[in-house]
Amino acid sequence: MKADIHPDYHEITVVMTDGTEFKTRSTWGKEGDVMKLEIDPKTHPAWTGGTARVLERGQLARFKKRFGGFEAPKKAAEGEK
Repeated sequence: MKADIHPDYHEITVVMTDGTEFKTRSTWGKEGDVMKLEIDPKTHPAWTGGTARVLERGQLARFKKRFGGFEAPKKAAEGEK
């Protein structure tokens, strides 16, 4: 195996949007750096289901809005398969 090809793996502090912190090991930054998150599972609508729901504003919602009135053709008689 080649020497000195692996990135430095060290301890950093991650600060969530609500101010809570935890320590983890990462290749990001330098030893002792602080990573402040702008979006995390406590604030992102995909996890919280807030007023700006992701599914309501995404492609699925546009598809349902555009094609929601269409239905499959109904059979002429109930005996037909």
